[in-house]
Amino acid sequence: MQGKITKQFIKGLQVRAQPYEVADTELPGFLLRVQPTGVMTYYARYRRKDGTRGRVKIGPASVLTPDQARDDAKKKLASAVQGADPAAEKKTAKIHTLRTFLSEVYEPYLNANSKTGKARIAMMKAAFADFLDKPLDQITAWNVEKWRTEKMKPKDEDSKRFKPATPNRAISALKAAYNRAVEWKLLRENPLKSVRPLKEDVRSKVRYLEKDEFKRLIAALDKREQKLRKGRTTANEWRRDRNYPEFPDLNAVRYADYLKPMVLLSLNTGMRRGELFNLLWTDIDFARKTLTVRGEGAKTSTTRHIPLNSTALNVLHGWRSQNAVTGLIFTNELTGGRFDNVNSAWERILKKAKVTGFRWHDMRHDFASKLVMAGVDLNTVRELLGHTDMKLTLRYAHLAPHIKAEAVERLVI
Repeated sequence: MQGKITKQFIKGLQVRAQPYEVADTELPGFLLRVQPTGVMTYYARYRRKDGTRGRVKIGPASVLTPDQARDDAKKKLASAVQGADPAAEKKTAKIHTLRTFLSEVYEPYLNANSKTGKARIAMMKAAFADFLDKPLDQITAWNVEKWRTEKMKPKDEDSKRFKPATPNRAISALKAAYNRAVEWKLLRENPLKSVRPLKEDVRSKVRYLEKDEFKRLIAALDKREQKLRKGRTTANEWRRDRNYPEFPDLNAVRYADYLKPMVLLSLNTGMRRGELFNLLWTDIDFARKTLTVRGEGAKTSTTRHIPLNSTALNVLHGWRSQNAVTGLIFTNELTGGRFDNVNSAWERILKKAKVTGFRWHDMRHDFASKLVMAGVDLNTVRELLGHTDMKLTLRYAHLAPHIKAEAVERLVI
C-alpha cells in the first residue's frame, strides 16, 4: 500500500487481521507499519552503498508526528547512503538520561497529547534537577524516596513544611513518564512503580472571600475604573489642545478595561483562568442564559454548560456593548490575541483592596464555597466546576455542616 503519510492519512487507515505496511510516496524508504492491535510504527528501509539492505525502527505514531518521523527517516537514509548502518547504530546507542528522555522523547509526546505538557516537563526538570544527567535506568525508587524525605523537611525552624501534594504531584508526573518509557521499549520495567504517594488531606481549608474582603475587592476595582477614566479624560484634553486624534472616551462605556468584567465573571461562574481566556462570544447563549466551556479549552477536555446568573449576564451584556462580538471575548490589547496572564493587574488590585493570600484560582473556590454555604448540593457544585472526581468537590463539604446535622437528627424519634 502507498500514500503520502500525513496525520489525515493515518486517521483514515483501517486495522486488518494481518499487519501491513504503507510506503510513503514523498520519501522512498519511509514506512508506516500497522498492527492488528491498531499500534502504528514508523520505519526506514534503506540500502547501503555496498548493496546491503536493512530497516530501522523510528518510533510510534502515537508519539511522533509524520513530519517528525519523516525528518528522522531522511537522516537515517542519508547515513545509509554514506555507508553507515542505522540499525546497528541504534542498537549501540546510549541509554537516555532523564534530561534527554524528557526533552527529546517525552516532551514532543506531551505537547501533542496534553494541554499542560510544557508545564509538566518544566515542573519535573525543576523538581528533579539533581537526577537530570543520570541514565533512566539508574534512578531508583530509593533515590526518589530519599528526595521526597529531604523535600518534606523544613530548612530551618522558621520554614514551613512542604505539603504532601507538592512532592506527590512531581512523583506522579515522573512515574507517568517512566511508564511511557517502558511502553516504548526504552526500559524493561518502571523502577519507580513501588513508590507510593503520601497521604493528603483532600478536604483541607479552601480560600474564599469574606464579606468585607469581597466589598474591598469590588471597591478597589471601581476605584481603578475611575482612575483609568480620569487618566483618559486628561490625556484627551492634552491631545485636543494639540489637535491630535483623541482616544475613545472611557466615560461612554460600561468598563474602562478588561479586569473588572474578568473578575466578576470568574466569581460568578467558577471558570478556570485558562477557560476564561479561551472564551468566545459564540460560547454565550444570551437567550438561554448559559455559558459553554468547550472541551478543547477545558482542563479536563470535557465540555460543560454553566447557567449565567444576573450579575454574569449583565457583565457580558455590558462588555459586548463596547467590544466586537466575534472571536475572543477578552482580547489582549497589546498583542490583539489571547491573554496568557493578568498577574500584574491582579496583584496590584489585591494590594489596593488589602486582600492577602488570595490567588486568581481562589475565585473558583469562592464560587464553589458560596454555593455550598447557600445550600447547593455537592453533586451540582461538581458539575458546575467540571470536576471528574467527587473527591475534589468534597473539600467544600465542611462548609455545609447543617446537612450532616439534619441527617443525624432524623434518628430522633
